[in-house]
Amino acid sequence: MKDLVAKRYVKALIDGRDSLTINTISDKLNEISTAFADEKFNSIISSPEISSTVKVNLVTSFVDGIDNALSNFIKILGEKRRLTLLPYIAAELSAQLAKNNNSYVGVVYTNQELSSDYVSSIEEQFSKKFDVKLSLSQNVCDYDGIKVDIDGLGVEISFSKDRLKSQLIDHILKAV
Repeated sequence: MKDLVAKRYVKALIDGRDSLTINTISDKLNEISTAFADEKFNSIISSPEISSTVKVNLVTSFVDGIDNALSNFIKILGEKRRLTLLPYIAAELSAQLAKNNNSYVGVVYTNQELSSDYVSSIEEQFSKKFDVKLSLSQNVCDYDGIKVDIDGLGVEISFSKDRLKSQLIDHILKAV
């Protein structure tokens, strides 16, 4: 639900603005949204005892050189008691920028660290396949295989040892 509301706000932010202004707004919103990781900050923002103007002033104090458009946008969110949507709006705005610039960020999940040459090779192959600019980061976790997740494109490609074993067993059983 919050994502749908965030999309409407992002559409309003993007309309009538050039890409440089949108990038600046996105950077400032991402900077503000980092504050939402703090529990104390969230309790202040969600507290009914604190006025919306104090909350708006607190949110705008995180960013230097905030322009009138973004300041008014945050004031409107404060008046409507929707300041908690700021991280969702920042994420959606980043996704829209990636879509407009045709550049995406993905993650490679493996159980051991891959060489940077191998990751750049994967980047290059997927960039050619989907005709986009792609940047992959690596996440070493307990996934037994390899999985590439490109969220903005909605692409997830995985190869799992367990899945391969089960498919091989099924294939052998069907053949017998």
